Amino acid sequence: MTTTVFKKPHFGKPDQCWRARLYSIIFEADTVAGRRFDTALLLVIVLSVATVIIDSIGAIRARDYLILNGLEWLFTILFTLEYIVRLICVKRPLRYATSLFGVIDLLSILPTYLAILLPEFHFLIDVRLLRMLRVFRVLKLPRYFDESQILLQALRNSRHKIFVFLGAVIIMSVILGTIMYVIEGPGNGFTSIPVGMYWAIVTLTTTGYGDIHPKTPIGQLVTSLAMLLGYGIIALPTGIVGVELAMSMMRRTPTTRTCEQCLTEGHEADSLFCKHCGEKLPPYQYDAVAASSPAKSRQN
Repeated sequence: MTTTVFKKPHFGKPDQCWRARLYSIIFEADTVAGRRFDTALLLVIVLSVATVIIDSIGAIRARDYLILNGLEWLFTILFTLEYIVRLICVKRPLRYATSLFGVIDLLSILPTYLAILLPEFHFLIDVRLLRMLRVFRVLKLPRYFDESQILLQALRNSRHKIFVFLGAVIIMSVILGTIMYVIEGPGNGFTSIPVGMYWAIVTLTTTGYGDIHPKTPIGQLVTSLAMLLGYGIIALPTGIVGVELAMSMMRRTPTTRTCEQCLTEGHEADSLFCKHCGEKLPPYQYDAVAASSPAKSRQN
């Protein structure tokens, strides 16, 4: 008996029709049309984020307000159309809308509309902050780069080890913060255990702001030991992620080929069955031009 394992939200690829063609262009990238769509979308994302950054400069905003406002609305309309098309070309639009990238796509367009619909509610929402939330569009970029997918996979594989590491750091911060609170006391700036924990985190990460520092010999000894400990623990997560990253890069470069049943991506070009649910895969659709460049695997 075959056990079906879903590794990601399955949005559902439509049956062979115009929606299926749209799905292949938008969610897959082994065709010339898919590559062109991704390239155009990347360009729009970069330009829109640059517009948001420039709009935060007061002198430029005062001088070119109409141009910046027009560009903002142009990008918002383009992203709105993209979001609607993504919802149309999947069988389960609600699942895409509630997925990570679906939420990011919504965040890229929502602030502009809310800033116009709710301009008078200053006591409920800061419109300037709402406008700055448009910078979340930059989160749309990583899905279009192979290297970002490899790094994301390495982080996902090492997440349990990293959580254990972070837990150990938190425990050390609590212990060191409590010790320094007892040794130094409020007279030397350590007014509470949370303040001591703040000092411990700053010291363990070797940041060393200098706003709080020990004045007693014992406290300085503890600080020296904490600094040496910090150099040791900083290298640990780097090694964990580095090993997973090397293992991910050693694997064969996947395609954007997708199983129509469970929507698992990344099957090899010569695969006959899905590596997760075991269903028979449709023929591999690709163009020679797109296939000649490195394949991409997207998390949508």
